[in-house]
Amino acid sequence: MQLIYALEPAEEVNGRTDAIKTLKKQLDRSCELFTYLLYFLTEVARYAEKDAQKRAIKNLPSSADLNVNTKISGNELLWKILESPSFKQAVESRAIEFDETKGQVKKVYQAMAASEFYQQYIKEQSREKNKEKDILAFIFTDLMLPDEDFIAHIEEHFTNWDDDADMMNQLMLNYVQKPLSFNLQEMVGTEKWTFARELLKTSIEKREYVTGLIKPKLKNWDAERIAQLDMILMQMGVCELLYFETIPPKVTINEYIDIAKEYSTPQSGQFVNGILDNIHKELLAEGKIHKVDFKQKTH
Repeated sequence: MQLIYALEPAEEVNGRTDAIKTLKKQLDRSCELFTYLLYFLTEVARYAEKDAQKRAIKNLPSSADLNVNTKISGNELLWKILESPSFKQAVESRAIEFDETKGQVKKVYQAMAASEFYQQYIKEQSREKNKEKDILAFIFTDLMLPDEDFIAHIEEHFTNWDDDADMMNQLMLNYVQKPLSFNLQEMVGTEKWTFARELLKTSIEKREYVTGLIKPKLKNWDAERIAQLDMILMQMGVCELLYFETIPPKVTINEYIDIAKEYSTPQSGQFVNGILDNIHKELLAEGKIHKVDFKQKTH
């Protein structure tokens, strides 16, 4: 959706190969952003040991300096991440740090060390799995994301942050739950990449045809005055209804309603719902929709 929207004013929207290459680059940038966020999170958790070492060698260390709690540095989930071959490879294959990374890590660590949540975490002697996960999720959602300096730092180095922020949040929370199930070299996966590529290609190739199906349903609406995103979402939705035989129509319509609510105008969800539902009923009556049960197709 975002790529078609960006290409819409240009002639490139008709260039299938260029669009697919651009999509691949965007997905690669998303993977780079996620890898950096994950690396930054692990560096914050590991900073407790550095802090303890620095404070212990001060000229006149206080009792607090000599007793910095380093429990989080031994966080079991943290070490599952650090020892994961996928994480190691992702970090080694990229220029993972920027000039201000260490300073940003220290700042977030200090905010964590001063928080009540962290103080409660280090007081407990046990290492319950849920609490090991919770402290890492806390660093990301409660310390990194609300920090304006950190977000400015991310925006400076990753131009895709605004587009990817919500996805990054969900990916991180999923990763913290099951880090070993993620392959950072293939975050999108073959099946998802194939779907994304084919949906983009089909939406470009069938644009004029599906627009011709949409316009008669607009009634008193001027097609030229409809929100551009709404038109793109409806075009993509009709393409799914017609050309993606394993996706149930209800799933397609509900997905585009949710996307319209999230990215377009307050009225877009209801509008997209009405148009797609109308077109679905018409295509179904004309025998133009042919869906195949996914489970049956795979056997």
